[in-house]
Order: sequence, then structure tokens, then C-alpha cells
Amino acid sequence: MGASAAIVTQNLSRRFGTVLAVDDLHLQVPEAQIYGFLGPNGSGKSTTFRMLCGLLKPTAGEVDVLGHRLPADAERIRSLIGYMTQQFSLYRDLTVLENLQFIAQIQGLSRRERRDRVRHSLRAYRLERYRKRRAEHLSGGERQRLALAAALLHRPPLLLLDEPTSAVDPQTRRDFWDALFELINQGTTILVSTHYMDEAERCHRLAILDRGSLVAEGEPLELIGNIDATVIEITGADLKSLRETLSGLRGVWNLTQLGSRLHALLDPGTERPVELVQGALANAGLQANVSIAEAGLEDVFVAATGKRPS
Repeated sequence: MGASAAIVTQNLSRRFGTVLAVDDLHLQVPEAQIYGFLGPNGSGKSTTFRMLCGLLKPTAGEVDVLGHRLPADAERIRSLIGYMTQQFSLYRDLTVLENLQFIAQIQGLSRRERRDRVRHSLRAYRLERYRKRRAEHLSGGERQRLALAAALLHRPPLLLLDEPTSAVDPQTRRDFWDALFELINQGTTILVSTHYMDEAERCHRLAILDRGSLVAEGEPLELIGNIDATVIEITGADLKSLRETLSGLRGVWNLTQLGSRLHALLDPGTERPVELVQGALANAGLQANVSIAEAGLEDVFVAATGKRPS
């Protein structure tokens, strides 16, 4: 892959009673890249994150993180990781400054390191003007910057972000990702889980999980180029009738409306897919323009996770 691996897992699995949350997961995460986890709720993303940072013991399999083996070296690995959870996990009744000072102390930094790094974090993440404001009075974007600053105080070489932008506006998300690429330029490796396709496209590599299993992995453009589906676009005057007609057509896996057009995923083994769709619509007395369309990352996700009508 052109880079050393920061994380390697082999046959990684985790059970909760009879539920297999993560199933035989094989991963290689390159150093100094952003590696994304994409998957529906319950796909095993958060469980995998907790195993990778030593908070959860695997039921089976091996994990190597930055040259250390889990679970044997869990304490050492935790000191090398910054972990930002989906929900804001700092102290709401403390000020921005107090939160950073407290986290720096927990990380075992010396008094001088605490002073210097807190000062740097306030400036780097645009928090100086809020230094005396309680966290409970911050906006979503301000809390996000505070959480990221806290996760990076001990300057970890590996950063795990579990859906970090789920509660902020689009501009704040863009600013946040700009900050992540600055960290990559400094040599940090970042794992991030997300539900946003535009964020997934920003990752160097992606792992798509479904029901605990790895169903696709690679660079975003590579995944799009290798999509296991045929993508069709349909435009016409009566989209409701077009959709009703095509929803029962054999080989049509998924139909969604995008503005004034329909976007369809078909079984890749379907012969002459455009003619098939045109014929079905003509038999129903409907007129439409039908053409092959370029796939997007959302199409890859739908095809890989089997989100098809029954």
C-alpha cells in the first residue's frame, strides 16, 4: 500500500452473548493517512474502535497497534492514542481552560508541558476567546474543537474519531476536516467513522462494514470503479409511476429519487440493462429517458451492504 501499517488486525472478532458484533475482521491501516469506517448502525464500527484502543477485549483474533500487541500492551497503546467519541465526553461544568488543564494532568504531562500545550491548543483550535466559558455553554462546533484539542494534548501518533461531526453544521465539518489533514501532514494516523458520504470521499482508504463483517475496502475511487452493480439514471414526467413500475422489476436492487430523476442500482449480471428498463416502462405506457450513469460512493455503500428491497 506504499506505507507502513499503523494497525494490523487478523481474524478479529467480538461476541456479546449470542450476538457476533465483529466477525473475522482483517485490516491494514497505513501510517499518516485518514482511514475511514463506513457502515450502517449496528455494523460494528464502534465495537471495532473500542477493541483497537484497548477498551474492549476481543473474543478472538490478533491486533497490532503501532508495533504493540493487544490486549497484552493495552496500557502502553492507550498512551499512544487520542480517542474522540461521538458524544461530547468532557466536563460540561468546567471551563474550556479547566477541561484542557485537567486532561493534560491526567495524561501525565509535566507542569511546563501542560502550560505550553494548553496554550498552543487554545490558539490552534480557536478557543482562546472561550477559555473561561463553561463547556455546557459552547456551540456544537466549539465543543467539537475542544474535544479534538483535548484528544491531542499528549500528541498521540494515532487518533480515533467515532462519528465526530454528527452534531455540527456543514461549514464546521469542512473546517474540522481541514484540521485533520494538517495532522496527517505532521505524521498522525487517523481512523474516523462517519455516516456522511462527502466525508468518506475525503479519506485515503475506506472500510465498509455490514453486520460485523468487512464487505469492501480500498481507496474511494477504487471502490467506485469496482462497484458490484450497474447504475442507471431515469428521467421522465411522472416519477411516481416510473418508480412504482421499476420497483418490482427483476434485477433492480435499489431505487432512489434525486431531484427530478431516478437513480437505480441493478444486478451487474443483468444483460442490456438500459433496454430492460426501457422495455418495462414502455409496457406500462410510460415515457422516460434511460441511460447508464456514473456510480458514486453512496452507490458503493448501498451495493456492498445489501440495502436492497426485499
